[in-house]
Amino acid sequence: MRHQPGGAPVTAEPAPPDARPGRAPRLPRTARRFQLLGAAREVFVAQGYHAAAMDEIAERAGVSKPVLYQHFPGKLELYLALLDEHATQLVTSVQDALASTSDNHARIARSIRAYFDFVNDPSGAHQLVLESDLRNEPAVRQRIETAFAQCVRAIAATIVADTGLPQDEADLLAVGLVGLAETASRWWLVRGATVEKERAIESMVELAWRGIGGYPRQEHRDAARTNTEPHEEVPPAG
Repeated sequence: MRHQPGGAPVTAEPAPPDARPGRAPRLPRTARRFQLLGAAREVFVAQGYHAAAMDEIAERAGVSKPVLYQHFPGKLELYLALLDEHATQLVTSVQDALASTSDNHARIARSIRAYFDFVNDPSGAHQLVLESDLRNEPAVRQRIETAFAQCVRAIAATIVADTGLPQDEADLLAVGLVGLAETASRWWLVRGATVEKERAIESMVELAWRGIGGYPRQEHRDAARTNTEPHEEVPPAG
């Protein structure tokens, strides 16, 4: 993944349309890889893994098949490279959302927004991570499950730090929040975004917050415990 001067991530882009009919000019290896990943993403998103062909990806990128195979030994390796890129993009977005503020309502809002932004990307790259047709492939399944687990761990760590809940309970809450964000955002997109995006995010945030917000922060829990502990009575003097 490349970054713009301001630090924003830039995902791989396919070759410009006017460059595809012929063969692409010689590029540095990193730039060529970036170009090939962009072309492959277009084909995989449009056709799925099984229907995609290396011939078409090479043609889309404006290169010969030998050039494509110089960078990726096979179709699976190409698919995994894309999956790694976009899974990392999602995980980083969730981690950044949690780290961006100490306000827990805002943390939930920004984490849920990360999923809506991810699925709403015009590239359709979310399909590789959230709707892959190759989950039966161990290497693909492992990457998808790892991305899910990383999002869960990031949210659970925040819950533990702020509420003092046991790790297992925090993990369960985090799984629920990730599941809500992922399922709701995908449903919203499949339904044609009939609910305005900001309203959809707001609704999911309030649904989540009314549940998780019921757990007191750690300092409040400690204060309540202190106030309810029995105090030793001091006998009156004399």
